[in-house]
Amino acid sequence: MIVLEVMFGLLITGGVAFYLGCAFFTSRFFGCDAALEQATIISLSTENSPFLNPVAVSPVSILVPVCGLDAGAWENWSSLCNQIYSDYEVLFGVVDPHDPAIPILKKLADKFPDKVRVFTELQPRGINYKDSSLSYLLEEARYDWIIFVDSDIRVPLNYIETVTTPLLDVRVGMVTCAFIGYNPQSLGAAIASFGRCFDFIPSLLIARAIDGGLKCAIGTTIATRRDALLNYGGLHLNRIGSDYNIGKRAAATGYVVELSRYVLESDTGTESIGDVYQRELRWARTIRFNRGAQYYSMIFCHATVFCLPLLLISRFANWAIALTLICFLVRYVQILISIRSMQASNLLRWLWAVPLRDLLSFAVWVMGSYGQNVYWRGRRLRVYSDGLITQAES
Repeated sequence: MIVLEVMFGLLITGGVAFYLGCAFFTSRFFGCDAALEQATIISLSTENSPFLNPVAVSPVSILVPVCGLDAGAWENWSSLCNQIYSDYEVLFGVVDPHDPAIPILKKLADKFPDKVRVFTELQPRGINYKDSSLSYLLEEARYDWIIFVDSDIRVPLNYIETVTTPLLDVRVGMVTCAFIGYNPQSLGAAIASFGRCFDFIPSLLIARAIDGGLKCAIGTTIATRRDALLNYGGLHLNRIGSDYNIGKRAAATGYVVELSRYVLESDTGTESIGDVYQRELRWARTIRFNRGAQYYSMIFCHATVFCLPLLLISRFANWAIALTLICFLVRYVQILISIRSMQASNLLRWLWAVPLRDLLSFAVWVMGSYGQNVYWRGRRLRVYSDGLITQAES
């Protein structure tokens, strides 16, 4: 029992340190560092210009792979076509000729004929249908500044300018954005948004600090230049977590991977907790194959889950109660800092579900620590060797 008490005590103490790190780096990234980034953006984008406001600097091709009809699809895609930017195009790619998204995309092309082009029946060139579609769109893109965008993302009017301006610096080979659901309409959607706002983004900021820069990318948005993309190896069509991998390759080539302070909105609709679990299990196993043994250090991300076992084993000893109270206090302070930093006040009404979120995160981590099969858009895939994938046997 003493051994178990010590073990759980260390796990909780390490978890408290993790929560404090999340709070510190989140506050710094969205606080004083944000002001510095905004000054840099304005300086770069107004260089050699008499105007005070940022101006468009290069034509841009936005490439969007589509599979199925996500919640709020019309609003998401329209937001890409209403940008305050002088010269850009939006290309959509679909694999399945019977995809329910095609009629909506054709309607979008009719509304924005000068901006939108739609490509259907794109025969897969690899196991990763998303990157396969992007490879077709990349060949059709007219411009050398490229933005890869997930289909379930809604963007603000100045999105293009903000995510591409850092590319004026030749050292920057990629700009990427995180995302959360700002206004979840169901428990499952709130749980998903919690995971991104309270855990994923703060953890990413800690990794960024430890690694001396970002060593991955997020598929929500990847802005790059065509020459840089070629230098770090282009798209890989038989890999899961290809966004993570392409960022890792860009950093390894010597480019700076810039994390934008724009936290984009992802409309998760009314998805169930089961949907969240399956998606995050896929992410967990992807991380394990990309990070190797580092994956298991993530046990310290789940301190609140270990509090009840500690209390039971110690028979509610005073020191265990005190450690539990400290753990939950620090966790909720860290959560409130994340909400404030990302201006996600609508998540406050769901805070009662944080223990459920933490239990789900722990279950996902445990299940992600072994196994190779994942489900992705209705397909069962097998992951191996640094995130490569094959079609799993049924």
